[in-house]
Amino acid sequence: MKRTWLFPLVIVLFLSYSEASEGAALQSLRYWSTERYTRVVIDVDSPVEFTQNRLSNPERLYLDLKNCILPKEIAPSLPIGNTILKGARAAQFDKNTVRVVLDLGSFESFNVFTIEEPYRIVIDVYGKEIPLPPLHGEEGQRSMGIKRVVIDPGHGGKDPGAVGPNGLYEKDVVLDVAKKLKRILKERYSMEVILTRDKDIFIPLEERTAIANSKKADLFISIHVNAHTRSSARGIETYILNWTDDEEAMRVAARENAISFKKMKKIQDDLQIILHDLARNNKRDESIRLAHNVQSSIVDILKEDYREIIDLGVKGALFYVLVGAEMPSILAEISFISNREEERRLSQDGYRNKIAWAIAKGVEKYSSSLRLVSPVRNEQLLASKGVKRHGDKI
Repeated sequence: MKRTWLFPLVIVLFLSYSEASEGAALQSLRYWSTERYTRVVIDVDSPVEFTQNRLSNPERLYLDLKNCILPKEIAPSLPIGNTILKGARAAQFDKNTVRVVLDLGSFESFNVFTIEEPYRIVIDVYGKEIPLPPLHGEEGQRSMGIKRVVIDPGHGGKDPGAVGPNGLYEKDVVLDVAKKLKRILKERYSMEVILTRDKDIFIPLEERTAIANSKKADLFISIHVNAHTRSSARGIETYILNWTDDEEAMRVAARENAISFKKMKKIQDDLQIILHDLARNNKRDESIRLAHNVQSSIVDILKEDYREIIDLGVKGALFYVLVGAEMPSILAEISFISNREEERRLSQDGYRNKIAWAIAKGVEKYSSSLRLVSPVRNEQLLASKGVKRHGDKI
């Protein structure tokens, strides 16, 4: 993964929904890049309103951060030099506005969203697809199998995630499951597996997706455990990135995004542009197929040895960690740590092993389907599962 600290650069499509505080300051900027993708993160010490405009000859975008200052220690310009982004410039446009200019190269599209606590602006810029000659026969079928998977154990470090009634931490459970899953996918199915974290460290949400994109993963799987104020809540559910009016799904997303439920309800309508981007490369349909394979596999395998395994199904919600993924991506909630019985199971090595094996089998089933299913048959399978397209409910 290429990770570099840069200086101010950004593109944006809407006003920030947060209330700007007085005296905001631009702090730093980070980026990850491949030949056709660059993710830029602007760190600001408090929420800001921002507007954007686009200019031609040469092609560039500029962003005005309102009620913001550019500290003297931040360099005013930086050459980037890849085919998507040529460079960035920043200046104190007036006493209350920082202007950031993005010099564009050969790009196709871009998306912008904000994340809070701490506040940052995330920008994904996509380059133009390079057409490749088609593969035929057995070679073409083999090429469609899954070769590289990025597994994301949620939370970590200073962020424990949900905590069970007996003190079990989500971050510890999901890291162990992720390591087990890595071993199974590697040894049993000969897949290359990359973990976003392999120890108890904190990684920002935006960096996790960037790792998957930078590594050119075929799949991205984020693993979490659920929690609810109602201690009797239990079950398994798997999510894809999508708009939703399901308040329970929004509650789960709000917790994983580390924002309030009220804010979660407010922001999802502002981010339709990001969700529409999923249709750009048909990754939404593939994410749905992957989610159904993983969900049914976890439920079926756990039912063999455990009682009261509740199938909560496949759902959509706005998870920051899934935004911008260039590959099929899902977030699995593998049990409720807030439920005493499920917390006890999650503390057991055997239960975690079962979950890891189940996810692996779901991935392998999905991978096998890529080698066997034609595009027409794929559409028929999606329809048979009640899967709808273009923003409809799952």
